[in-house]
Amino acid sequence: MDIGQDGAGLRERKKQQTRIALSWAAIRLTVERGWDNVRVEDIAAEVGVSPRTFNNYFSSKAEAIASRHLDRARLIAEELRARPASEPIWEAVVNAVTARFDMREDGDRAKDDTGALPNVSRDQWAAGLRVMLAEPAMHGEFLKAGAIAEAELAAAVAERTGTDVVRDLYPRLVAAAVGAALGVVMDHWVRTNGSAPLMSLLHDALGRISAGLPDPRTPPA
Repeated sequence: MDIGQDGAGLRERKKQQTRIALSWAAIRLTVERGWDNVRVEDIAAEVGVSPRTFNNYFSSKAEAIASRHLDRARLIAEELRARPASEPIWEAVVNAVTARFDMREDGDRAKDDTGALPNVSRDQWAAGLRVMLAEPAMHGEFLKAGAIAEAELAAAVAERTGTDVVRDLYPRLVAAAVGAALGVVMDHWVRTNGSAPLMSLLHDALGRISAGLPDPRTPPA
């Protein structure tokens, strides 16, 4: 065993765990207390680290929150690359997204698929997310995270379909469609206070896109 490499790998895993914990703490505290009532110091204290450590990972509270979206998108791209080659592209995309679209904290199964805390109702969680996502400071961070996420998913689609992410429209169109579906599903879920299960909405949205977005007034054949 290479002790040096093993130690480096352990350090990287711990850093990733700290990054995820800080991001989730930022989300939880902001949902519970409101945007203006959460400081970097509060987020750091929640995780048991210093504000300086927080600043080693994120430049702002907004970036910490948006990083969950980016991390999830990267996992979706990884999952797409790992899907069986025999799966048609849209079947593979839907399976990859639904396999990796999980808002719970890693290893924490006390939460449902929304990431809500056990002592916070679905309505309260959805309302808190709605306020948080409407915060102007979040808009720029989500745009940046979305652009990176779309590029990574497009690269995975290009690899799977034998297309070129620069010369061909297809991989970027697929990635943009998936990103739009995720955004619409989350927006719908928070606006309706979680009246429908998040994963059901996601399956519905991706199914409609993969079918070519047929007119909903047209009865199925």
